[in-house]
Amino acid sequence: MPEHSDFAQTLRHDRLVAIVRGKDPEAALRSVVALAGEGVRLVEVSLTTPEADEVIRRAIRETGPDAIVGAGTVVTREDALRARDAGASWMVTPALGQGLEQAVALGVPVLAGALTPTEAVAAMRAGAHAVKLFPASLGGPGYLRALRDPLPGVPFVPVGGVNAELVPAYFAAGAVAVGVGSPLLGDAADGGDPAALRERARAFRALCRAGEAA
Repeated sequence: MPEHSDFAQTLRHDRLVAIVRGKDPEAALRSVVALAGEGVRLVEVSLTTPEADEVIRRAIRETGPDAIVGAGTVVTREDALRARDAGASWMVTPALGQGLEQAVALGVPVLAGALTPTEAVAAMRAGAHAVKLFPASLGGPGYLRALRDPLPGVPFVPVGGVNAELVPAYFAAGAVAVGVGSPLLGDAADGGDPAALRERARAFRALCRAGEAA
């Protein structure tokens, strides 16, 4: 399990969190492996994926050091314990609440879902490593820029509706990384073409490297 400082460095360096959520556990596993093969290290497997626990366990074994596998949609204390038992190195919550509290208590790096300034401050005070701005699509890059003005020390990771066209704008608005689900995964986690996933992964990684250079 990475230390918080190590996870922070990886988040700011890689700048891309891939969100795997699907209906087919085998396809979800293949998606994690394909992403890792293209250099996408931070991969979140949503607990809403069937057999998510086993997907996480197998993904860790099959990707080795090439991926840092986390668990997403951690809502309850039970979710956090389930993710810990599966071996998840980090966790993502959609909101404040028990999932965040238990993840912090376990000492696991956590991205806590928040939308408003009040929620963002509360997330950081509760021990979140960074704030998952969700759903980012409600306000877009302009809203993130407005949040960054009074909260310059909060590391924001916009999630929800982040497509390739919006990635540069989110970095320009101050995002430390972006979380991308369906615009990156497409239907790969439901049994779709892994070759197309790999192509999209290369494109998103290029955008994130360009954002870092800027």
